[in-house]
Amino acid sequence: MTFSKILTHPGGSHKDEFLACCLLLAENPVTIVRREPTAADLADLSTAVVDVGHEHAPARGNFDHHQFPKDHPPVCALSLVLQHLGVYEDARKFCDWLEPAEWFDTRGPIETARWLGVARETLFKLNSPIDTTLLRRFAGAWELQPGEPLWEVMRWTGQDLLDYLKNLRERLNFIGDVGEFWEIETPTGPFKVLYMPRTSPMPDEPSSGLARFIESHPAASEVAGLVYPDRRGAGFGLSRHNDHPGLDFTRIENCEDVHFAHARGFVAKTSATDPARLRELLGQSWG
Repeated sequence: MTFSKILTHPGGSHKDEFLACCLLLAENPVTIVRREPTAADLADLSTAVVDVGHEHAPARGNFDHHQFPKDHPPVCALSLVLQHLGVYEDARKFCDWLEPAEWFDTRGPIETARWLGVARETLFKLNSPIDTTLLRRFAGAWELQPGEPLWEVMRWTGQDLLDYLKNLRERLNFIGDVGEFWEIETPTGPFKVLYMPRTSPMPDEPSSGLARFIESHPAASEVAGLVYPDRRGAGFGLSRHNDHPGLDFTRIENCEDVHFAHARGFVAKTSATDPARLRELLGQSWG
């Protein structure tokens, strides 16, 4: 479904309709208008009506949540657009900021802080001047056209978010196809690592997505480390998963085939490529 215009409410702006418009711009590089919708706007299949209009009807391009009952699960205009684009479930899994944004928009700062288990003041300490400026400039505009700086930034934002979700899903499927869980035996007991072989073509960032893949896997709680191709050389990178205290790669820093071990022990680089040698280095790093 394509749109020839995106319409959202005037006045103060929030993150939910701003990002919802960004996402729609990524696939519909059209004018954004900020005013109250008319009945004709709500009926017009070529107009996306966002965060206003008291109607959620994606088949007609209407994405408002304010008509939902107060006990409805926290969803905002951004949630509805993500659902429309078919990426909501992945966004909830892989965008840690999304659920707090839904809570903040629908429940306010006090309930959101209580849900997160933090003081209300903590939420405001996390505010960025980037957020403040973009939302203030958006609130001050009545219309945004292609080529205008804010319009272009919004489109970049939507494109990057959609690309992140699409590429991460593809990356996770790839890891599931080629990755292996190794069990490393040590005198104090076994531990697990996720091993990624060198493939052709090799991804630009071989380690990307590994932590997310582990989070969604039944073996997540047992994984202590990661082994992945070094994008700067022919060897491999070794790293701790979730800063697991069992692995300290300074224990192997003097090995001839280890050319880097971070002083804090959380990562190392080796020229070794033989799986048996990689297992040996991992075992020596455990303690």
